[in-house]
Amino acid sequence: MAVASGGASLEYTPTWALATVCFFFIFLSIFLEHSINLLVNFLRRHRKNALTEAVEKLKSELMLMGFVSLLLAVTQDSISKICIPAKIGGIMLPCRKKEATKEKETENVEHFVIVNKIVTNFSAAANGLYDEILRQTVHRRLAEEDDAAASDSCGDGKVAFMTKNALHQLHILIFVLAVMHILYSVLTMALGRAKMRRWESWEQETRTMEYQVENDPNRFRFARQTTFGRRHMTSCTETTFHLWLKCFFRQFYNSVAKVDYTTMRHGFIEAHLPSRHNFDFQKYIQRSLEEDFKVMVSISPLMWFVLAAFMLVDVYGWFVYLWLSYVPLLVVLVLGTKLEHIVAKMALQIKEHNSVIVGTPLVRLNDDLFWFGKPRFVLLLLHYTLFVNAFELAVFVWVTWQFGFTSCYHENTVIIVTRIFLAVTTQILCSYITLPLYALVTQMGSQFKGKIVEDQMADILKQWHAEVRNRRKKEQQLSQSARSSFSIEWSAMRNSIRRAFRPAEPADSVHSSNRWDTRDEIVEQEGSSSRGFRRNSDAGP
Repeated sequence: MAVASGGASLEYTPTWALATVCFFFIFLSIFLEHSINLLVNFLRRHRKNALTEAVEKLKSELMLMGFVSLLLAVTQDSISKICIPAKIGGIMLPCRKKEATKEKETENVEHFVIVNKIVTNFSAAANGLYDEILRQTVHRRLAEEDDAAASDSCGDGKVAFMTKNALHQLHILIFVLAVMHILYSVLTMALGRAKMRRWESWEQETRTMEYQVENDPNRFRFARQTTFGRRHMTSCTETTFHLWLKCFFRQFYNSVAKVDYTTMRHGFIEAHLPSRHNFDFQKYIQRSLEEDFKVMVSISPLMWFVLAAFMLVDVYGWFVYLWLSYVPLLVVLVLGTKLEHIVAKMALQIKEHNSVIVGTPLVRLNDDLFWFGKPRFVLLLLHYTLFVNAFELAVFVWVTWQFGFTSCYHENTVIIVTRIFLAVTTQILCSYITLPLYALVTQMGSQFKGKIVEDQMADILKQWHAEVRNRRKKEQQLSQSARSSFSIEWSAMRNSIRRAFRPAEPADSVHSSNRWDTRDEIVEQEGSSSRGFRRNSDAGP
């Protein structure tokens, strides 16, 4: 009976089928492991230490997912045998239970689908739709039968704590959540770096003569006359409410201007590296963002507890996931407004300290402008925002995959469209607005990441060493070719001079003189080559 209900066991499974499945999953696992190792080696060769650590953290997260799945697979029989009172098992359900006539309704749906398939046999699209409805109906009936069997095993008045089918669906939810979180983090980082790519041209512009002339250290200007002052010191900044309102709308258009980048670059260099005005600030920001990516791609234990809390309050009629979809969007908008407000406050502080500016406006780095005096708190909010947004989309994909569009989760089409729209909007705002702002503005804190500068200097020294080695090799090749060509030309010229001024001789003497000339040429060439070898040996490697 167990074999008939649950399918054939390994005792009655063909060996070729068992071996095929084993070979497939073994090959897939080895391929994934080899791909990750190739990626790690590539990052190490290019000295991307932060990204290497991020990949290692990703491997640990995948290992944790595998361990959780293994525990669920091993203990699902024991968990499914736990029984609880039926009254407790009927409260806080994500979907409302149907009446006792649902079995008859299912049979009517199946009969309706089969009849319509026969009637509309000419339509391939209609047949595909009916096949999908029939598949979902049969799947639901099988799940209900499993639940009924589990309830029967518990006895009267009791139900199973969790059925095997529910545990299997939980497996898939954890897998989808992990994949969505990783994809969201990678996509956010990729889009953010694409937006920040134009900062490279701004960094190169700081090394031009036009920039040096425009930012002459002996030039006096009023604070409002500077480009940075005209952007931030306006009539809208006179009151706190107008300042916050201006910062809220500014994040949607030209959130990071060139003058903001150059002014903050100047303030950062003057505070940490006053003797290195040619410091590559854009590459420093890029390396700093790579360091932060290690945090963004990880899933902390607190996030798992938040996940469990979301599942706890997912009760039918509460519309928790609808309200939850607004949280990431609100957090992203508040973060963008706060970061723009920090830039505006730094501009106003320049006006308060000095109404006359000498050279480039100098912003003062201050942790007090950030919440709780911690710039890293912004990264924490971004991290949890991405996780909640990934969870929102993962639940949608999981419900659609497991239960189809006819599930109780998708009863309201307006709610589903709203959730998808909010998730996509949050992703775009976080990638193109909040992340570039975070990468630039958080450098205005007092923290200085010296390790990033050390890695950058190591790359510069490595590149300089390679250039010197290539230049020395080219010089040696040119000198050797010049010496060999000079010795050959000199021998040919001397022989032509000898022949021109030599008197006529008998035939025998001519043959003997030609032999002596040939011997002289050989001696000349050997002498020149030996002298060249001694010079190279004296010069050293």
